[in-house]
Amino acid sequence: MNAAMSALEGFPSRSVLQALPQPIIVLDESRKIQFVNYAAEAFFGASLSVLTRQKLDDLIAFGSPIISLVETVVLRRAPMTEYRVRIGSSRFGDERIADVFASPISDEDGRVAVLIQERTMADKIDRQMVSRGAARSVTGPAAMLAHEIKNPLSGIRGAAQLLEQTVAADEIPLARLIREETDRIVGLIDRVEVFGDERPMEREPINIHVVLDRVKLLARNGVARGITFFEEYDPSLPPVFGNRDQLIQVFLNLVKNAAEALERTQKPEIRLSTAFRPGIRISVAGVAERISLPLEIVIEDNGPGVPPDTLPFLFDPFVTTKTNGSGLGLALVAKIVGDHGGVIDCDSRPGRTRFRILLPVASGAFQQSPEEVSTK
Repeated sequence: MNAAMSALEGFPSRSVLQALPQPIIVLDESRKIQFVNYAAEAFFGASLSVLTRQKLDDLIAFGSPIISLVETVVLRRAPMTEYRVRIGSSRFGDERIADVFASPISDEDGRVAVLIQERTMADKIDRQMVSRGAARSVTGPAAMLAHEIKNPLSGIRGAAQLLEQTVAADEIPLARLIREETDRIVGLIDRVEVFGDERPMEREPINIHVVLDRVKLLARNGVARGITFFEEYDPSLPPVFGNRDQLIQVFLNLVKNAAEALERTQKPEIRLSTAFRPGIRISVAGVAERISLPLEIVIEDNGPGVPPDTLPFLFDPFVTTKTNGSGLGLALVAKIVGDHGGVIDCDSRPGRTRFRILLPVASGAFQQSPEEVSTK
């Protein structure tokens, strides 16, 4: 019997640990790793045989509160919890935020079981719900004021057109400026009005790869000319139940943003990838059934990244990093994704920005039992 099996001798059920979706690590009194479940192997990107040759101190970044948590559990012989711990490891690039639960396995030998509940996805979904609420808050005033604002703007535009025909030549640019700025304001109002459109959209089962190929074709002949595209598609991906035109709008907007971010990047690249991830299931307030979101679509670029202070509010209305941006593009993307029953998040650092969209499959498509993430 190997060391990992010996470490769990007498443990209630090794198969139960393997079935759990949360990473679990079993340590001996010297914090040497005795066992990890499948979820922990995936979390750290290493196999059981590799991890059991290390100590927790080698796996987790120096100074991590997880080390002191385990020490305290061994000393007190009582379970303890640390919330929102930043976990850094040489086995993955970004720091991850998680709740960490540690408990002694027995009172005699100092063994400790550590369970890691990653908070990243739940927090991002929570922020997504807040963004949707912010977008909805725009719709009330927009619906009331749009009609009243458009009427006088129409008069201003007409007067500007007449002025262009009657003023002196050196004043024509000023009259044209009035007309163009009036058109810009009307366009902004039209975009804000979209947030208040609650009409049911026409939906059908759609192959998301067909949508992405159309977006790539449009981008290559427009905003993303000269940018290298890479595709990593899962050919067995089931269809999404959605509106083709709206999904094209979502991904074209994301590719356009990526292309604009790459303007000063040498060897600019945009990567489109899809995968089936049966790991996310959300429960939304007001909806009885939990929604499974196994379809993952990622738009990734190698640009300079999103400023860290902007990232948490990226999908809120009127938040933008562009000099002349309206701040409505990504808010509209989030609305359309939300209307499809999905969520979107962004992970960004210099040299890599990833927009990830999670969508439900069309009714009747095969789904595995996923992890539940509550947003109630």
